[in-house]
Amino acid sequence: HTFDRRADGFARGEGASTFSMTRDEAGLAVCGSAVRQDGRSASLTAPNGQAQQGLLKAALSDALTPVDALTQNEADGTGTALGDPIESGSLAQAILAGRKIVPALALGSIKGSLGHGESAAGTSGLLKLSLALVAARADANPQLRVINPKVGSAFRTKSVALPTQTGLLTAGLQAGGVSSFGY
Repeated sequence: HTFDRRADGFARGEGASTFSMTRDEAGLAVCGSAVRQDGRSASLTAPNGQAQQGLLKAALSDALTPVDALTQNEADGTGTALGDPIESGSLAQAILAGRKIVPALALGSIKGSLGHGESAAGTSGLLKLSLALVAARADANPQLRVINPKVGSAFRTKSVALPTQTGLLTAGLQAGGVSSFGY
């Protein structure tokens, strides 16, 4: 139940993802990435929000992508009452706080469909984001009924057409992010 008031723990899953990359100017591209250690945390299930903010900012910097260019973020989305608010709060601080444009950021997590794919969690999120960017449509989180009030309402969590132009993008281009936290 990612980002839902009913969130009570994550469902384990297994998965594998395969990517075939071609050099094509009209296709999708991974523009940047970042990897960090969580730093000091209360426990394994209580991630460090400031470390997440630093990671998100580092990935955007590596991608040379301003926060206004993002239309969607495919979140880790643990489905826990503690982890979801920490992640959404980190996204709000690292991305939404610096935005100059009004459209909300679409927020999704494939874990509502597949569970936590363990080592394939990040790549399955990347596949979902890729499909969303090609279709210019963010799908709703499948198990989300009532948003957790601690997650906030600054994100779009229902199915929505993604804007094809934001403040710093040219028409037809999309930019999105994937957050994946693991151990």
